[in-house]
Amino acid sequence: MYNHAPENYNCPICLGVNGIESDATMLKQADIVYKDDLVCAFVNSKFVGNNPGHVIVVPNEHFENLYDMPEDVLSRAISVSKKIAIAMKKARNCDGVMIQQNNEPASNQHAFHYHMHVFPRFDGDEIYQHMNSARVSDPQERIAYAEELKKYLN
Repeated sequence: MYNHAPENYNCPICLGVNGIESDATMLKQADIVYKDDLVCAFVNSKFVGNNPGHVIVVPNEHFENLYDMPEDVLSRAISVSKKIAIAMKKARNCDGVMIQQNNEPASNQHAFHYHMHVFPRFDGDEIYQHMNSARVSDPQERIAYAEELKKYLN
């Protein structure tokens, strides 16, 4: 329903969730902070402004967007997003947490696999001014954020 992925789309999120590290996906296994039978959460490879180390929560199975998600998988994704948000508050000492989820190109969905962003927010961080200028992070940078979050998720 309402799908926009090109024909023969090689989903980079599916590759990463299934343990494949390649140029097609920037996701490294060390980025993963949580994984169960339905969902996976990992530190995003793109750092946004003054809010580096945000987390992406995805279903393990490929669903392009919210419209296609079965209720049990969607419920788990939301539940895990809450766990990530609480861990992020503790680990990052942030002033707040923002959860964002985009569906279809008009809403700025770039990866055609359902994903929910969990951002640490800080007073005056001006995140919206930096959304379109995210930088690709070094995998070593992400490891530090992943390890920090894992302490509060276990």
